[in-house]
Amino acid sequence: MGRWLDSLVNRAVLLVVGLVVLTALLVALAGSLLSRSELEQQAANQVETIAQLVAGELDDKLSQRLEALSHVAQGFAMSEAAFDARAKILMRRQTALQHLFDGIYLIDAQGKVIAEHPESRNLIGSDVSNRSYFRLASEQFTPLISEPYRSHYQGKPAVMIAAPLFNNKQRFIGVLGGAISLAGEHLIEEFSGIPIGKTGYLTIVTRSGIVLANGRTGEVMKPLKTVTPTLKDALDGFEGTAKTRSSRGESIILSVQQMSQVPWFVAAVWPASEAYAPVTRLKDAFLWVLLLVILLIVPVAMWRFRRLMAPLGELGLQVHERHLGVRNKPVRISGGSEISQVAEIFNMVMDERDDVLSSLAEREAFFRSLTRGAPIGIVQADVLGRIDFVNPVFENIIGMKLAQLSGTHLFDYVSGDDRDSAVKGWQQALKKQEVFRDRFRLQGPNAGSPVWCQVMTATLETPEKVMGTITVVRDISHELEVEKALRDEQLRAKNILSVMQDGVLMADTGGVIRYANHAAGRFLGADGEYLGKNVFELVGIDHENHPLTHEWFLDRDDLDSLYVTLRNGSGDVFDVDLSMIHIRQGRKNERLVFVLRDDAERRREEERLSWEATHDSLTQLLNRRAFTTSLNKCLSEMPRQDATSVLMLIDLDHFKPVNDEGGHLLGDELLRRLADLFKETVRQSDTVARLGGDEFGIILPACGLARAKTLAERIRAGVEALRIEHEGRMFGVTASIGMTELLLADRDPKDVVARADQGAYLAKSKGRNRVAVMPVAEP
Repeated sequence: MGRWLDSLVNRAVLLVVGLVVLTALLVALAGSLLSRSELEQQAANQVETIAQLVAGELDDKLSQRLEALSHVAQGFAMSEAAFDARAKILMRRQTALQHLFDGIYLIDAQGKVIAEHPESRNLIGSDVSNRSYFRLASEQFTPLISEPYRSHYQGKPAVMIAAPLFNNKQRFIGVLGGAISLAGEHLIEEFSGIPIGKTGYLTIVTRSGIVLANGRTGEVMKPLKTVTPTLKDALDGFEGTAKTRSSRGESIILSVQQMSQVPWFVAAVWPASEAYAPVTRLKDAFLWVLLLVILLIVPVAMWRFRRLMAPLGELGLQVHERHLGVRNKPVRISGGSEISQVAEIFNMVMDERDDVLSSLAEREAFFRSLTRGAPIGIVQADVLGRIDFVNPVFENIIGMKLAQLSGTHLFDYVSGDDRDSAVKGWQQALKKQEVFRDRFRLQGPNAGSPVWCQVMTATLETPEKVMGTITVVRDISHELEVEKALRDEQLRAKNILSVMQDGVLMADTGGVIRYANHAAGRFLGADGEYLGKNVFELVGIDHENHPLTHEWFLDRDDLDSLYVTLRNGSGDVFDVDLSMIHIRQGRKNERLVFVLRDDAERRREEERLSWEATHDSLTQLLNRRAFTTSLNKCLSEMPRQDATSVLMLIDLDHFKPVNDEGGHLLGDELLRRLADLFKETVRQSDTVARLGGDEFGIILPACGLARAKTLAERIRAGVEALRIEHEGRMFGVTASIGMTELLLADRDPKDVVARADQGAYLAKSKGRNRVAVMPVAEP
């Protein structure tokens, strides 16, 4: 390949073909990128639309069933005895629910199934009290959709929509549940089979990682086997469309849509190979056309360029003859103007070379006679670095005579570790016509250890061309030894000066201060008059309540970050981070260098960490730990208070849609504004805390229940009135507030929090956006 490219004709042909190919590729690449970009956007939009439609339809169906079940549950207001007696009759009347669910169940307050549809499942009498949907419905008093579970009926996967039932006195009497089979026709099956293209499919997954439906494998109620980065983000709440790779390494378009009714998401998958197939077919067609064009261009270009370059071959033959001395006449050649110009320049150069060589021979004889007596090494070489002449000093450095050195390359005698960088710097300097300066080690084959030399090279040139180089070499081995000793001393001084921002003092072994900076004077308290005084007479140093004496420091090696207390004669006390360095330890003029750093910054850092441990970083309110501590304190102070204290728990209503529709940044801003509202509404002596998520707690010491109700109603109204505008929409929440009084009999704060929490649940069950006082049971 290298010989083929030596021909200018071949190079020209290659250039033409390269330009044609490059132009075609650039045009094709631009078209491909535009086509692929548009196709990618269309494919992404299609996948995203399918995922949105399926997620929306699932949400609508779940919402329809939740509302229907909740509506029926509200009509079951009867006594517990009547509920148990009429359960089967009530079940037979629920014709509408029978069309919406795969199974309907009436469950009493103890968690036993007392009626079912269809009755053929024989689940009456089964105990479901351990099921999460029963526990949550009986504790939260609000309708809910359960996590997927394995049902008692043949172990089939299902989800349960459960609604709590209350008697006329709002006491919990049982649960109405509607079961939806994940493999049944009511909900999942009709969606998972929806195709995307030929090979795309839909998958429905819970955020806990359970596959509810897989359009590719048909799996139901299986753990998610492989979690890609995009699916991991989807489990954390991500929603959107991205190009990623499947568990099998296949490039896919994946669109994730989170559902609002349940913590599930719909993932629509379309293989990129199918989505981008039209672009691939277009690329293959273009490559075949490009190959055909190249096969037509190459022969034509070869023929034309060979004819144009024929005179240049004849010129090369005459130049070669002139160089060998076979031809004495100037070269003559016909052809293009460029070739004629080359011939003229060559003739001119040859004439000038002859004149210069004659003059150079005379000057060289004079130069060599002068350099032999020079005290430094001198080397004359050609432009490639090959040695023509050296003086005796350079011969001594290398250990070789001129006859041995002549014709060898100067850089052959540079030590191997320095050779590459020296050659590179020398070449760059000659290229820029600058003087080359460097220091490196020189060594002849018969010499001993390498010799450090200072080298300077300049070109020998005429106005027309460079004739060679002249290099000056100076032995600097002794100078480098002196420089190394100076650098060692400078390094020691730098180590001391680097800590000058702290207190630094140097004392001899007797404790007498030989040097101290201005910062050290603040610790010594001697009004600047401390040189020559004994440092251990000016200050006292304690570590862990034990005094550190002069002898104690002398017996120790270097110290690093010893926390001590320092007291000076002025009565000032400092918490100090102390370090000590021995200089010339055990030798004459031994010195002790003390570095004194004020430890106040560390204490401030500890205070900051303490604040962060007791406060919520988002709202600046107290966190749950500090809230529990305040509640314990309030309980302990109850006997000394004239009025009763009140605990208020605030649970925000409809906060999740704010996060889902407006984004988490909007949700965070709303929480901060609500925190400000709470603090502004209550007294300065009251405790306001964020207990987690959208739940807040307020402790009202010695407030009295009547005044606490007024404050709670003011907070509720303030929350309802607070609105934030985002992208043309208004966002806000309401609050369900539970309250309870603190009694002298209360000992465990968990009991008080549980009562207030029940009040919040009661407020939610009555429609939210209200205050509910949880009465204290009579002892």
